[in-house]
Amino acid sequence: MNNIKVKLRSPKSDESITNFLRTRRSNLVRLMSTPGPSKQELSEFLHIASRVPDHRKLNPWRFIVFEGESRRKFGEHLKQAYLKANKNASTDRVIFEKEKFLRAPLVIAVISSPKICSRGTPQREQLITSGLVCYNLCLAAQAGGYGAQWLTEWCAYDANVFSAMGLDASEAISGFVYIGTVNEPPQERLRPNVDSLILNWT
Repeated sequence: MNNIKVKLRSPKSDESITNFLRTRRSNLVRLMSTPGPSKQELSEFLHIASRVPDHRKLNPWRFIVFEGESRRKFGEHLKQAYLKANKNASTDRVIFEKEKFLRAPLVIAVISSPKICSRGTPQREQLITSGLVCYNLCLAAQAGGYGAQWLTEWCAYDANVFSAMGLDASEAISGFVYIGTVNEPPQERLRPNVDSLILNWT
């Protein structure tokens, strides 16, 4: 029997994807409104978000979803946490922090949830992976026709917020991804001079 060698060809360039990535930028949450994604769309976005490089397939992340009334209910925890750290905060600022999750119809907290690995996958790598999930979630939502912004703000680093969300001691918040309908197209911003960031090692 003859040995037949099959030459695998690279996939053809998809200009629509290339252009999407070339022009991608975040949508400002203050310019989002309803409606948000359907449950089917949300499920699709989360599955796409999870297709990231993941050394040893540890899945070192999880999602906490805030939509509908849960955004308002969690606002009470945000309010109390903010007041503990800012006892002299103005009434207007406290109201703003309480209503932080109401800025978009859907808020997804991406939780860095590192796993103990007998083969020693560094926690730093696992943290990077959870960050990739945040970015991939933004890409999925934007490709699906919605606006998306990845934010942290103070609440991503507050122990009282961690407690209210039920995080374990080893966990952290990689970011909150706000998703909603776009009211205004994002404006381009200054980008780095990439050539100045490249070094060819010799």
